[in-house]
Formats: sequence, C-alpha cells, structure tokens
Amino acid sequence: MESVLIKSIKARQILDSRGTPTVEVDVITENDRMGRASVPSGASTGVFEAIELRDNNPKYYFGKSVLQAVKNVNETIAPALIGKNVYDQQGIDKLMIELDGTESKSLLGANAILGVSLAVCKAGAISKNESLFTYLSNGKGNILPIPMMNVINGGKHADNNLNIQEFLIMPVGAKTWSKALEMCAETFHALKTVLKKSGFSTGVGDEGGFAPNFKDDEEALKFIIKSVETAGYKMGEDFKIALDIASSEMYNEASKLGQKGKYYFWKTKQMFTIDELLNYYEKLIKKYNIISIEDGFAEDDWDSWELMTKKLGKKIQIIGDDLFVTNPTRLAKGIKYNSANAILIKLNQIGTVSETLNTMQLAKENNFNCIISHRSGETEDNYIADFAVATGCGQIKTGAPSRSERVAKYNQLTRIEEELGKKAKFLGGKVFDKYK
Repeated sequence: MESVLIKSIKARQILDSRGTPTVEVDVITENDRMGRASVPSGASTGVFEAIELRDNNPKYYFGKSVLQAVKNVNETIAPALIGKNVYDQQGIDKLMIELDGTESKSLLGANAILGVSLAVCKAGAISKNESLFTYLSNGKGNILPIPMMNVINGGKHADNNLNIQEFLIMPVGAKTWSKALEMCAETFHALKTVLKKSGFSTGVGDEGGFAPNFKDDEEALKFIIKSVETAGYKMGEDFKIALDIASSEMYNEASKLGQKGKYYFWKTKQMFTIDELLNYYEKLIKKYNIISIEDGFAEDDWDSWELMTKKLGKKIQIIGDDLFVTNPTRLAKGIKYNSANAILIKLNQIGTVSETLNTMQLAKENNFNCIISHRSGETEDNYIADFAVATGCGQIKTGAPSRSERVAKYNQLTRIEEELGKKAKFLGGKVFDKYK
C-alpha cells in the first residue's frame, strides 16, 4: 500500500442547519493536504443508532454542545492516529473503534469518530489529487443516483398537522442526472405556485420541503400530483411518489396511551392496528403512484415488517431506516427474516466510512437497494453525493431543492456528472424494475 502519513488532526464545534452544535474535523497529511469533514444530526433518530455524544450541560446551547466530542478527537483520537497512513481507511477506522471499546461508540462519540473517519477519507482523496467519488471507488464509480426529493414535510420535521414525515418525488422518467434535477426543481416551484393559489403557507420545514396544514395526509399527495401536472409532467410516467412514515414515533405515541402494538397518528388523533395500517398503505399505493415506503413500521416491530414485505415487497421498495440504522448486524437479521427489500444509508448511524461501505456491500450481495441519505440537521459538507456515485447505489435522499445545505449535495452531483462526461450513467426509474 502506498503511504502518506497523517501529520495533524484538529476538531472544532460548528453549527448545523438547525443552529445546533456539531463536530467538524480537519486532517492534515505530511504533504500538507487537508481533508475537512462535518457531521450531520437527525431529529427523528432510531434507538439503535451509534451514540452522538452531547455535553448535556444546560449552560451551553441548552445542553446540545459537543465540546466533549471535540476534546475526544483532539486529545484521544489525534495522538493515536498521527503518523498513520492516511490511505489505510480500514485500519484507521478499526483503531478508533478499538479506542472507543463500546458497541454504540458511546465513549468517544460516533460524531467524534465519524468526523475523523470522513476527514481521513477526504485527505486521502486530496493527497492523490482525486475526486472523493473516484478515490472511494478506485476509479470505477460512474452511476449518478435518482433523487428522492422531499417536497412536503410533516411529522417531527414540521409544526403542521401532517403525520407522514416526508412526501418525496422521484423523477422516474428522467434519462440523465441533469434532467432529473430540472424536473424536480420545476415541480417544486410548481408546488409553491399551487399552494399559494390555494391559500396555503409556503414556509419550509427542516429539509426544505413545504410544511402547510392540509386537512389530511392524502390532500398533500393530491397537491403533489397537481404540481407534477402543473410543471408539465405526467404522474406515473415521469414521476412516482415515495413516503417516509417515521412510524416509530407513532408506535411510541400509542404505547404512551397504553395501546402497545398499535400506531397512533398523533397529529390527527387516529389509532391503527397493524392490519389497518398495512391496508392504509395498500390504499395509498393504489391511488397515488407510490413506489417506495420508508419506516412503515416501528424499529423493533419485526413481525409487522415481515408481513409488509410479504404483502407489498414485490410491488414497491420497502426501506428500513430506524429498523437497520446502517448496522450490518441488524441488516443481516432483516435479510434472514425478509423484513424489507431496501436500506437507508446514513453514515452517522454507524460511525465510520469502513462500516458504512461494509453494510452497503452486504445489502448489495442480498439484492437490497441502498439509498444514501442526509439527516434533518445537515451541514454544507456534500460528501454523500460522492458516496452515492462511488457505491453505484442509484438513489439519493437529500431534501428539497431549497436551503443551501440540501442544494450543496445536488450541485456536487452536477459537478460529478460533468467530470464523468460520457462515462456518466443514470439508471433513473430502472432501479425499480424489480417491482411490478
């Protein structure tokens, strides 16, 4: 293995897109190349995610500061990694995991470890004068992902009356990345126009999607269809819809009311049994050209996931996010019990570049689709765009074409498409060919 040594590592506290502290790390190599990375944070988080270390001191940022995580990088991780080969990503990640010594990375913090892991990866790419996607894929990455673009926010991502957390559009009829982005942006602007004309608010939620108060979740779907048509496209042919239910929240709300095993849509005060909820999804799929549902059941309700996959898994993409939390052990269980057919990939759920890539490899070997994803609390760091292309996963979820921390990822994909030139491939709706 070629060798370039790490000269210094420095972490600091910065702010994410919600004004909440997060960790940023600089890794500088002996040839004076720097990789800088920042770590996102979720609002709707799975209980099995690696632990994001926060100070819990009410005197600083209402307890949300990350000064201990920063200290752990500067005083524990940095001394252990200085002099190591920046190209040895697996070895560096393994060393940090051993330094932490806990299963959930709770000692040093997944935010501390991931910041370093990503910065090392970027420093390696920069040391080789390569784009990050080229470096990660050894020059093989050339598939641009179809965007799963969040245009209406609900659930914990918005202060409105929508239960479903994310309503997303997917430009399945696009033939190139550039056209996919154009179609989505035009539909987003058309949605703003039709909302305004109907007297709805056009303020946006955490991920840049609009967050109006509709009479119910189905009205949101009707407005999406109207916006697609207003933009000059055809629903079903040019666009399909994806949903992120974030149902662990509904399961927990039902449990608080003593209704264990049920799902309470707390914003509209509807209680669902498992069968009723599954029937509700089936109705939505038939009526609204829905091709993908994420987190349709709670993160530990394995039996319901199995039931959903058995009933709907040949028709649509069923994504586990809170269910799998980018964790290979949980994914292996899902594969064994046929509990989904796709996995959402968030690097901060697992905590290192290496573990993320290992999880994605396991998914690929078992015919699971992978969707690279942002978090609701993002930074301007655009690394997930490169990860999507490097891994050839074919799908990316990174918010609306609104708010610069979301748009940064889309703009990076445009640059990558340009860099690849004729080598660039775009699967578009073909990623769903397996579903009938």
